[in-house]
Amino acid sequence: RPGGGRGQAGAAARPLRWDYDMVHYGHSNQLRQARAMGDYLIVGVHTDEEIAKHKGPPVFTQEERYKMVQAIKWVDEIAPGAPYVTTLETLDKYNCDFCVHGDDITLTIDGKDTYEEVKTAGRYRECKRTQGVSTTDLVGRMLLMTKAHHSNIDEDLDYRKHTDNFGKGPKGHSPWTGVSQFLQTSQKIIQFASGKEPQPGDTIIYVAGAFDLFHIGHVDFLEKVHQLAERPYIIAGLHFDQEVNRYKGKNYPIMNIHERTLSVLACRYVSEVVIGAPYAVTADLLDHFRVTLVCHGMTEVVSDKDGSDPYEEPKRRGIFQLVDSGSNLTTDLIVQRIIKNRLEFEARNQKKEAKELAVLETSRELMLGSWNAAASPSSGGAKSSSREDSEQGHRCWCAQDVLA
Repeated sequence: RPGGGRGQAGAAARPLRWDYDMVHYGHSNQLRQARAMGDYLIVGVHTDEEIAKHKGPPVFTQEERYKMVQAIKWVDEIAPGAPYVTTLETLDKYNCDFCVHGDDITLTIDGKDTYEEVKTAGRYRECKRTQGVSTTDLVGRMLLMTKAHHSNIDEDLDYRKHTDNFGKGPKGHSPWTGVSQFLQTSQKIIQFASGKEPQPGDTIIYVAGAFDLFHIGHVDFLEKVHQLAERPYIIAGLHFDQEVNRYKGKNYPIMNIHERTLSVLACRYVSEVVIGAPYAVTADLLDHFRVTLVCHGMTEVVSDKDGSDPYEEPKRRGIFQLVDSGSNLTTDLIVQRIIKNRLEFEARNQKKEAKELAVLETSRELMLGSWNAAASPSSGGAKSSSREDSEQGHRCWCAQDVLA
């Protein structure tokens, strides 16, 4: 927190280590939890060089990632070029009380915990990892070109093989890198939603699309739309998966409707999301939300199923406007980046998983050693059920929790 200091009442500013090379709603949820722990959130964003050194080729450039992170509504400030290993010096430099990270482990290129120093000093906190989403899974969906991740479509054999094998090392799966199923809940939507109704004097602006793999092109567009009014209230209409697939083809969308909803809700420029918006912007929709302006980017507008213009009604009312985001990045280009570097991404995931499994094995050995020592006759651990023995057992589990 600017002007604050460690030890002050209520102070909770901290840089969150950010090694995410593809920003998705799981990362946004981590930042949401971190922001709730304090009153000012600083996010450290790594350079391309640091990510390439420790993890492999990044999907987005550092400049793209800087802007993506800044667009997440729970972020107060970013720290560009943050070191991959978080030290006490880093926390003090940004006047932070503590550091927050997810409950998955993060390792350097030589397999060391990047948070060891701040953990030892007691200036480390954890938040829960979002189940059902990972960069590994998203990359796999792009490479496989299947539709099994769409809502209301049964899982097919290719996708099942992907979830079982993508990035898998020779010794099995890491619990942090593996793929799991995302289950949407009303509570999660509430946590992400602003909960704010439009107020008198607000300009209600409607935008619609897939917003797939929510990226810097979307952010640039929404930022430009946000600048069109003094008090903008932006409503984003998200099309159902089958509708997106109709006009995008292939295996689009890469993210299903539930995943795309959270991604868009996390953006600071968006006030509300319509889940499963109609493709045609109808009079009923405009009247229901009291829309005063409808915007679309410079991408092609595909005709509706009957061949009609989906923006016919807002154009008739004179409230339709094209907005040039100034960005040429599209979901297609992101997929092309992944396919181009496919072998490198797969190798990156296997190396990452191997390091994580090594740490897990070490943790299990340490835990087993602690239990054996406690149970041995010389330790006295098996002779009584005294309070001292109970405390020893408790310390063992705490140690395991820390190591895991």
